[in-house]
Amino acid sequence: MVATIDTAEQRTAVRRPARRTTVVLLLALAVLALVCIASIMFGSKILPPGQVWEAVTGRADAYTTTVVESRYPRTALGIVVGLGLAVAGVLMQTVTRNPLAEPGLLGVNTGAAASVVAATAFAGVSGQTQTLLWSLPGALLTGVFIYVIGTLGRGLNPVRLVLGGAVLTAVLSAFIQAVTLSRPQVFDSYRYWVVGALGGHDWDAVLSVLPLAVAGFTVALFLGRGLNIVALGEDSATSLGARPERVKAVALLTATVLSAAATAAAGPIAFVGLAVPHLARVLLGADVRRQLALSAVLGPTLLLAADVIGRLLVRPQELMVGVVTAFAGAPALLIAVRRMRASS
Repeated sequence: MVATIDTAEQRTAVRRPARRTTVVLLLALAVLALVCIASIMFGSKILPPGQVWEAVTGRADAYTTTVVESRYPRTALGIVVGLGLAVAGVLMQTVTRNPLAEPGLLGVNTGAAASVVAATAFAGVSGQTQTLLWSLPGALLTGVFIYVIGTLGRGLNPVRLVLGGAVLTAVLSAFIQAVTLSRPQVFDSYRYWVVGALGGHDWDAVLSVLPLAVAGFTVALFLGRGLNIVALGEDSATSLGARPERVKAVALLTATVLSAAATAAAGPIAFVGLAVPHLARVLLGADVRRQLALSAVLGPTLLLAADVIGRLLVRPQELMVGVVTAFAGAPALLIAVRRMRASS
């Protein structure tokens, strides 16, 4: 009888977090759907809801249809970029055991920026599509270089990884400043990309980074169980049959690919990869698999909401999404620091 009661209690304990996860994910998806509708409805050009609906159904005039259709790739890009930054943030914070880690920690954003500046200054690159193509390899190479630094010696060292990222970021930032200050035409084209924006992109930009985002998210989900085991400690993970170094290496490579794709598409956008993992942990606990699933929804929601706010605040102009996320992310950073102090 006691065994029966214990078994029933165990089943209830297992179902309870699963139920909570389902409810939270469904609510998050509903909020994301509302934000996507708002992203199509609202913009720097004021259009009544009736005209937007007519454009969606193909019954509006050419001008209204053009304005509304320009918001489709912008919304899709926000989903892809938000997913990439948020999932990369979960992976980086889990591997480095640093709650303040985010995609810019490993110098990926700075590597992409340095690649764009070098291509603009020395190869005459211009236009959004070419900028995207040039920023992607720069971000990937930076991530690989930092990983090599972090694995020198005995295995992957999170402290060495962070310090290597900080050093390389300082060096690349100096290079960027030297080139942009000496070449005004490079600065003119670079300053719009470096702030971070979703506007002005077409479907080519979305399709160019979508495969990387999908592949990275798929790999991250497969790594979820291994990351949960690694979180128990290296010795415990090894005794359970896991290979901590391999799991960390693949996780960091995946985070680099995701953040590189997001940065290449929209520029370096701060705080999404920092704030979303903390919110996911608060809502669903320490299970990395649940954090990844929820972050893939919360990241796009946060980024698109910031983009809509940026369009509405300074009509008929627009405030770039990177500026809005920076203002919104500052409180998240302060909360994270306070939680670190409280836990220590």
